[in-house]
Amino acid sequence: MAKQNADDQSLISFERLDRSSPDLWPEQIPGVSEFAAFSPPAQIRAPSPEKWMNGLEKEDIDMLQELGSLTTAQLAEKVKGLRNKAYQLGLEEAKEMTRGKFLNILDCKKQKDGFR
Repeated sequence: MAKQNADDQSLISFERLDRSSPDLWPEQIPGVSEFAAFSPPAQIRAPSPEKWMNGLEKEDIDMLQELGSLTTAQLAEKVKGLRNKAYQLGLEEAKEMTRGKFLNILDCKKQKDGFR
């Protein structure tokens, strides 16, 4: 342990890496150092949440918070469930469209003639 401390102490460098040597550390854009010294640091603001949250209701915000709290595996499972549900809805819609076609309720000509 004492040997490691001695080794660590031998690695310490007391060299100062400042701009006192223009040959070693040339200023890439002349005058920037002086300008940076006079201007206060810029305040970094977080984007205003009102801009993207304008159309959201409380239910939407709750859903976003719920999805944000899921792990990667849980989120993948949620997406898989939504994909399966969308597929099932597509199958049901196809059945209903076929049913409507057989019952002739979607025929535009008959509907127009029937209302005259």
